Amino acid sequence: MSGNTFGTIFKLTTFGESHGPGLGGVVDGCPAGIPLDEAMIQRELDRRKPGSGKASTSRKESDSVKLLSGVFEGKTTGTPIGFFIENEDQRSRDYSDIKDIFRPGHADFAFHAKFGRRDYRGGGRSSGRETVSRVVGGAIAMELLRQEGISLYAYTMELGGIPVRDVDYESAQETPYFSADSGVVGKWDERISQVKGEGDTVGGVVEVRAVGVPPGLGEPVFDKLDARLAYAFMSVGAVKAVEIGAGCAAARSVGSKNNDYMTLDGFSSNNAGGVLGGISSGQDIVARAYVKPIPTIAKEQHCMHRDGGTVCVRVGGRHDIAAIPRINPVLKSMLAMTLADLLLLDRRLGVRQ
Repeated sequence: MSGNTFGTIFKLTTFGESHGPGLGGVVDGCPAGIPLDEAMIQRELDRRKPGSGKASTSRKESDSVKLLSGVFEGKTTGTPIGFFIENEDQRSRDYSDIKDIFRPGHADFAFHAKFGRRDYRGGGRSSGRETVSRVVGGAIAMELLRQEGISLYAYTMELGGIPVRDVDYESAQETPYFSADSGVVGKWDERISQVKGEGDTVGGVVEVRAVGVPPGLGEPVFDKLDARLAYAFMSVGAVKAVEIGAGCAAARSVGSKNNDYMTLDGFSSNNAGGVLGGISSGQDIVARAYVKPIPTIAKEQHCMHRDGGTVCVRVGGRHDIAAIPRINPVLKSMLAMTLADLLLLDRRLGVRQ
């Protein structure tokens, strides 16, 4: 297993590095007849692209997607959907001074230990830029899910230690930072400016939600829906923890309060996050991803040299102050591909039409 393919029926295989000619991939298993064109995919890519917002890198990339196959006359053909996104604003020289240094918080040492060599330009395959291909796969999955009446949302619940007070996930799609509460945006702006001035970075919390998911998706044991979701989100490099529904709060609760009892009008609450026994309950799927601070900072840090010994280095280059908000469409894409995969698995097994 190379680890470059996600999914079992709806599959995304990706390729490319942060400072190579470009990135791309192949989506296999998407049914024929799904409306799709480059403009549909570009809308999602524009939510992720660098160079906009207070927390974003100054690197400018249009992230323009080119569909290479699998679409004809505005609809999928059922054959592999190939795509490519050109890198336009690489500055590989920014990394030449640190090519023999293992940066703290990065995958430099781990890649060297595994492969004996690594692409030091911006992290290569471990760069956050790798996620651009996931957004393309997710955009295709979202069109499939839209045909089933399923809507997806991703929104920020906390940034730099400042949580939201209210949650409006629908309006969050047009709010700075994809904030679930527009009332905290000003505080987040101040926090980002403060941290940037200090040469540091911050993390945050993103919640994703799927509305309209039918009951019955997921398998009872190893392929539980929530297990698949945790796997999908944790595959994103900056994510260090995942919660489903009430998450960690459930461990501090009691059964009488945590149980989502049912009435003739439906469930009384959704502490389970829309998943019971690993299978969707028909309620909203709700999960949260905890995102670490960007490891590239403007402060001087102790680093290990490849030949041994430690050095103090101030890492150059352009980087985000926070992975938020650009990680939001990435996590929404992972949710989309997970649900699309399980939906198609049920169809193959004859569970649903």
